[in-house]
Order: sequence, then C-alpha cells, then structure tokens
Amino acid sequence: MTTLTLDPRRTALVLIDLMPRIIALDTAPLKGTEVLTRCTALAEATRSVGGLVVNVRVERPGVDHQPEGSGFALEPEPGDLEIVKHTLGAFGRSSLDADLQSRNISTLVLAGIATNFGVESTARAADDLGYETVYLTDAMTGLDQQAHDFAVTQIFPRLGTLTTGAEYIAALS
Repeated sequence: MTTLTLDPRRTALVLIDLMPRIIALDTAPLKGTEVLTRCTALAEATRSVGGLVVNVRVERPGVDHQPEGSGFALEPEPGDLEIVKHTLGAFGRSSLDADLQSRNISTLVLAGIATNFGVESTARAADDLGYETVYLTDAMTGLDQQAHDFAVTQIFPRLGTLTTGAEYIAALS
C-alpha cells in the first residue's frame, strides 16, 4: 500500500457489476454483500467531494430478457454515470472512455465483483487507454480466493496503485 493523493474532479470511482445476481454468487475473499456495503460507503465519500461515481452492469447480448437480478444493487444517484456493458470489461463496446474524457477524468479507482473478470478486464483496458488506475483491494472479491489473489498480487501492481477504501477516502480530502 502507498500514500495516495487524488484530485476528486479528475477521479472516477468505477463500481463493477454490483448487481443482485452477481452479489449472490459464491465469492472470496469477501461475500458480495460485504463488497456492496463497502462500495456504498466509498460512493458516498466520492460524491461528497464532487467526484464521479461510475456504476457498471452487464447485460447479456442477444437475449430478449435479462436474468432476474440484472439491475443495479447500488442505485445510481444524480450525477453518477451509468454504463451497461456487453463484454467482460466496462470499456468494450460502451461509451465509457468518451464519457470519462468529456469529464476530464484521468484516474480510475476500481472496485466490485469479480476481481478476476470484470475488474481485471476493465483495469487492463484502462491501462491501455492511458488512465492512472487505483485498486481498492478491500472493496473487491473474486469468484475464488486464488483467482482474486493472483489479480491483486500479480496483475494490478503492474498496472497501478493498490490501496484500501480508508486510504482512498483520506486521499480525496
């Protein structure tokens, strides 16, 4: 972990797949409900300093109806950005990059479910696009402990900064 300094006006908290059907999955090291609780507090802190909260959810392409539990578990608030993705990561076939650029966002703070799928895929694309990335290691969880640990110890340190939710909140002020 490191000392972090952030400009809230240039930072977006990106919450990946906080949907009831994803939160209900068997995850590790945290339960989905724990991640939701932590992300709710992080979103409130981000909004309180004028930062952008990006709520991302997945829709299965080519089906008439999405599975039950496909909405946002954390209701977006006015000023939040809502992204519906059709790929693993939030950037593929979505307006996310253009939306962030139009708001002059340069730093992405990532959290959500699952560490080794939606979060990691979004992180890799963010790095490719030149964003600074921050990973809230205590506000994400994987489909299993080993996959989560691999992303957190082997992938994310090569792409950006690892920190905790408390350190993130402190860096916003």
